Amino acid sequence: MERRRFVYLMGGAAGLAIRPGIATSLLAGSKAQGIRDDVLGMYVHEGWPYKHPYAARTWTVEDWRGYADGMKKIGYNMLAIWPALETMPDPPTPSDRANIEKTAKVIDMLHGEFGMSVLLILCPNNVVNNKVAAQYSFEQRYLYASSNYINPADPVAVGKMIKWREKLLQPLAGMDGLAIIDSDPGGYPGSTNDQFVNLLMEHRRMLNRLRPGIELCYWMHVGWEAYCRYYATGNFSWGTPAEAEDILTKLKKADPSPWRITIHTMDAPPNGTDLERAQKMGKAANSLAFNYGAIEGEPSFPMTRFGGDAAFKAGAARAPGGVVGNAQTHCVQLPNTFAFARGAKGQPVSEADYIHFAGELLTGQGELIVRGWKALAGEDTILMRTMADKLEALRSQDLVPGRLKGLLFGNPQRFIDDLRHELLMVAAYVDFIGASQDKVDKEKFRDFLAATKAWQGIHGYQTVWLWPRLATVLKKLKSPEIDKLIVEADYTKIQSQSTGNTPFERHQNFFRQWDAYTPRLIAAMEQALRNLEQGS
Repeated sequence: MERRRFVYLMGGAAGLAIRPGIATSLLAGSKAQGIRDDVLGMYVHEGWPYKHPYAARTWTVEDWRGYADGMKKIGYNMLAIWPALETMPDPPTPSDRANIEKTAKVIDMLHGEFGMSVLLILCPNNVVNNKVAAQYSFEQRYLYASSNYINPADPVAVGKMIKWREKLLQPLAGMDGLAIIDSDPGGYPGSTNDQFVNLLMEHRRMLNRLRPGIELCYWMHVGWEAYCRYYATGNFSWGTPAEAEDILTKLKKADPSPWRITIHTMDAPPNGTDLERAQKMGKAANSLAFNYGAIEGEPSFPMTRFGGDAAFKAGAARAPGGVVGNAQTHCVQLPNTFAFARGAKGQPVSEADYIHFAGELLTGQGELIVRGWKALAGEDTILMRTMADKLEALRSQDLVPGRLKGLLFGNPQRFIDDLRHELLMVAAYVDFIGASQDKVDKEKFRDFLAATKAWQGIHGYQTVWLWPRLATVLKKLKSPEIDKLIVEADYTKIQSQSTGNTPFERHQNFFRQWDAYTPRLIAAMEQALRNLEQGS
């Protein structure tokens, strides 16, 4: 997108005045194509602030181009992008404007160069905490502290939210669709399905003003009223099939065409968000399977996942319209990204297939890379360190990127170094856990902390870090600060350990503690180690 066109659409620093219909006229020649009928998609989440290229919010247009090229070659044909517009203040910072401009270019590039569909993501009723968000650049902004919620029963608040979203989305009107989830992080105590349907229809009308033909995708997950009850009471439960059917009935009557839904096709919760319900309601034909977390949980401390069949099975569990996976740290989760695609395409994923895939990342290094992935997934710390040494030896060699070089984000040595650091951290972790069954082993603790700081210092991840075996051992330190942090990471302790006058306030404050959780945990472990070394 030309910079002057972007600046015109976004207006001056004090406002975002846009003439009616301007986006439609400017995008008349765009290559927006609509969401495909055979989707194999990946959700790219820009919510967390950490370093390049680990956090998607830091990617350049060239990073996106390389990623799309690699993903297209292994079978993906759609990217679902959450550009975190809900955290952008009024007026937007220069970095916010730059990110919207970049996203507009990415949409054009995905359409024009790769023939890929683009689905943008918005949360239903989440708005910016302007006072907090304005203090940070887009790349450094914390997610939870920068967000607030509006009451869907308040027409003034809804209208203000839609107006602001429309201005931010004007340069992104080339998107093929917009998806809105019915739960985390959206919702409001006591809100009803009627109010949620109204939110969806307000977005439908907004999309019609941006560019007729943009699909609305209802991302069915927990269920709107169920999550609103959770906010009101602090007690979680899935929605009911009757509530799911109620929303779909109301939506069909309101007719937000063109629209589709996502469903669960693996281990579907008991809330009617499955293929059977979609068929009953006449929405199965273009429905998308979205079985969250099979490639990588979220939020997750960055660590490559390898082995098992969760990603493969999730890819294979397609809905009639296709399947979408999700990852958080895309440059780290390449083996599961590949396995998901193989499952979706009905192709096997043997060790030989992984070796071939890894060899297309780095020519001639497929077997070594897979041996490293396998070691990382095991418990043999001698093997882990042996593989780390073998990867270290590649520093003296010229690494030749293969056909899938775009998935390396322009730096094959970084990819190798990342795997080496992961192996060293996990080796130190396994040794630390094994040696600390009775009491914390000081030497192993020191080694683990050093390896952790080395790897975390590279990727800069800050959000919550949940490794249950680690928490069990750290409790042996009797550190008040570590014990407090362990509680902060425990979902079951939201209502009993968080501050606030209502369950909803306690829920919000609990997650705001996650914004800088990992650095705080590392600092607390450093202090605990000093105490051990001083004999206190």
